[in-house]
Amino acid sequence: MDNFHTLTQLLDNAGCQYKIFDLGRRVNEIDVEQFKAVEENRQPYPWPLQQHAHLSISFWQAGNPPWIWFLRLPLDERGLLKQAAVGDFIKYVIEAMGATLNSTPTEDEQEKLAANPYTFKPSDDKMAIFHAQLRSQLALSASQYYEQAQHYLTGELGWDKWQGVGLQGLADVCARIKHENNATLLRKAINNLPLTPLYALLGCLEHCQLPEPLAARLAERLDEETAVDTPDLFLVAALIRAMSGAEASLLRQQLEKLLTQPELCHPEVLVAVAGRCWNGLADIQVATTFLLRLAEAGEQALFNQLFADLVMLPMLRGIMLQVLHGQADPALVDAITKLQQHARSTQ
Repeated sequence: MDNFHTLTQLLDNAGCQYKIFDLGRRVNEIDVEQFKAVEENRQPYPWPLQQHAHLSISFWQAGNPPWIWFLRLPLDERGLLKQAAVGDFIKYVIEAMGATLNSTPTEDEQEKLAANPYTFKPSDDKMAIFHAQLRSQLALSASQYYEQAQHYLTGELGWDKWQGVGLQGLADVCARIKHENNATLLRKAINNLPLTPLYALLGCLEHCQLPEPLAARLAERLDEETAVDTPDLFLVAALIRAMSGAEASLLRQQLEKLLTQPELCHPEVLVAVAGRCWNGLADIQVATTFLLRLAEAGEQALFNQLFADLVMLPMLRGIMLQVLHGQADPALVDAITKLQQHARSTQ
């Protein structure tokens, strides 16, 4: 048991094939070699959330269906995995399944493995898109809801006949966005969907890389919504989240438009940007404007939480620290001062 210091060592030793996904921010596959570097503390976890790595590990041996672990592993202040936690989880696994990972745990062992402090249950929407992406990548068939969702998205059933469309079906269409005619179906449906299925669809799209025409349609829909006298700010938040998989310049353009209009920068919208669209904050000016709007929201606890989360992202750490130590608007300076006071008081 002491021979295994990382999860991938255990899986490789057992002759398993496996796939690893981040489930904290966007449902996103992690390259195995990158994850091995994370496990060996050669690099920080790429997409931390609340100082934890939220991930899934799907593994299987030839001829067997996959097992899936959903893990929430703690990170240190540098974003590195805490090795003691990984070692603890490996111990739970070997006690339940053995080092070969080919014995089926008893009901008692399964309960013990499921109840360890490092497992978590993803939200229903993340679970739906995760299963859809995994099945697509493993060349397995989509769920039984896939064809019904495709049919609904043609508009032939009537846009108001959405009650029979399952979330899993919409997730399957999004995970197979490059297959059949799905990208075109989605693009044409965006302007016709009632709010309930639109929200469900946008929640799936935020975990997908978007073809350019679909991203452009979402940008148009966002522009239309922000141009009305009383925009639906929750819809604005859902639309910008859905654009997180758009090409970088289009995402940055949409963020710049949003952030130049303080009346649109409701906390719900700012949380959406921080949680899904962090790629668009890789520009110092956009990041500064985002933090200013966050300061102007007047919720210091939210400012502290989102700043702490963003500064942990390896791609944003340098930019966030640059803003922290730079010359800024008085409202932002005040929020940063309070952030620093809070950090000192909790040390």
